[in-house]
Amino acid sequence: MNSVSKADLVLHGGKVWTGYGNPIAEAVAVAGNKILASGSNADIEALTGPDTKVVDLAGRFAMPGLNDAHLHLISTGLLRGKVDATADAAPTRAALIAALQARAAETPKGAWVMARGFDQTRYPDGLMPTAQELDAALPDHPVSVTRACGHVTVVNSRALALAGIDIDTPDPDGGLIGRENGALTGMLAENAQNLVYDIQPTPSLAQIVDAIEAGGRHLLQFGITSCMDAAVGQIDGMTEIEAYRQAEQSGRLPVRVWATLLGDPGSSIVEPCHAEGLVTGTGSDMFRIGGVKVFTDGSAGGRTAWMRRPYVGQPDNFGVQMLPDAQLFELVDRFTAMGYTMVCHGIGDAAIDQLIRAYERVRAADPGHKHRHRIEHCGYVDDALNQRMLKAGILPAPQQAFIYDFGDAYVTVLGPERGLHSYPIATWDRLGMKPSTGSDSPVCSPNPFPDLYAMMTRKTHKGTVMEASEILTPEQALRAYTEHGAYSQGAEAVKGRLEPGMLADIAVFSGDLLTAAPEAILHGTRCDMTILDGRIVHDRG
Repeated sequence: MNSVSKADLVLHGGKVWTGYGNPIAEAVAVAGNKILASGSNADIEALTGPDTKVVDLAGRFAMPGLNDAHLHLISTGLLRGKVDATADAAPTRAALIAALQARAAETPKGAWVMARGFDQTRYPDGLMPTAQELDAALPDHPVSVTRACGHVTVVNSRALALAGIDIDTPDPDGGLIGRENGALTGMLAENAQNLVYDIQPTPSLAQIVDAIEAGGRHLLQFGITSCMDAAVGQIDGMTEIEAYRQAEQSGRLPVRVWATLLGDPGSSIVEPCHAEGLVTGTGSDMFRIGGVKVFTDGSAGGRTAWMRRPYVGQPDNFGVQMLPDAQLFELVDRFTAMGYTMVCHGIGDAAIDQLIRAYERVRAADPGHKHRHRIEHCGYVDDALNQRMLKAGILPAPQQAFIYDFGDAYVTVLGPERGLHSYPIATWDRLGMKPSTGSDSPVCSPNPFPDLYAMMTRKTHKGTVMEASEILTPEQALRAYTEHGAYSQGAEAVKGRLEPGMLADIAVFSGDLLTAAPEAILHGTRCDMTILDGRIVHDRG
């Protein structure tokens, strides 16, 4: 055997899952940035030369690097500067207020105190923070506290005043300003949040590059080697495209990114990107332009997802419809014609129906088109909607972390009949719809173990089983996190499996994700090593 076919890197002595349906291997060999071979220890030993770096897996579990098919990488990186309002850090409203006051104590008066991650359904009393509560606790700072879902923000009176919002301010299109008994509650939903976001300090280009690097390094610690950034342009328009360019050119882009361009009316970056030739598929294996995202509704937990039937206890609330049919259809037609795949946000069944109708028009006009139009989240469907998606070639892009984090809230706001059937991933898998998964970080932590646990058990953090018929086998769950994520980005030929010629992106876990008890995966497993492009980029040892 000549030296040309020797491996640069070998992992041996473990359990290597190379992809759905393949036999388990003991070892895998890498040449350059590609998989060379997998097989028994003896098979791969023959590919080992004097210059080969050899890693002893010592029985550990190796698999293709995870692909978080929907998260917000820049926001995940920027989150490090905000108060952590998640249930783990602030389990009660009192704990949230204390954390905000602690940040205010080290922040100059008049400067913003910002938090992200609260979920009022996790509080003992189930109540949202209010402007009055924030006013009393932080009288000297404008305050904004964004819900975990990102669709609702609560602010104090100082922030409302800076934004020019008073009791007579009309609700913006696709947005809602909270009012009760003739007073503002501080709650801003959907597009109304922009009234405050627009006056908050915008991170600089350098800070956005820092966030890309910080967010990406965070993902590598979990074995995530690829992600979709689900709304590039949301924070500072084309500056974010430039930040990604600089990050890639300077070696500060830690993970592969499929970049979703924000296409919402008024904040779209699609036109300037198109003028530069940045259409779906252009770029490199590290940074590639993905689809265009348009929001059609809000979130279920925030009671703003657009539903066909009202929310429990709110007979007049069907959620928020962001765009009329004619406007959405025009956007989808135009962006598809410009060369973009569509990856629109739709959670409620009414929003999903609207998106399917938009995508069906595209299919009817060009039956042979090769775009894999996606519905991001795709929370609430029925058999008829699924069959229409299947016929039109539409992919569901759900986040099973939502089941673990928010499942109980869905049952509360929608009732058991609808709530328990949220995000039906096994149904989509049985239909051959190739459902992917992800975290929507910073909505949920990018930690993959709650997501895997939810796919294998359909259990919430409280132990509620969210419709057992939607449980996936461990191998199906791993396929959703790898191959299906790659397929949803049109990249299944280059990543998502550890087969010869495919990109050498590998995650090594302390426990066997195919045979371990789901509870052991959730609480006792860690990512020991991450390999990207044939290089070890995270090593816990």
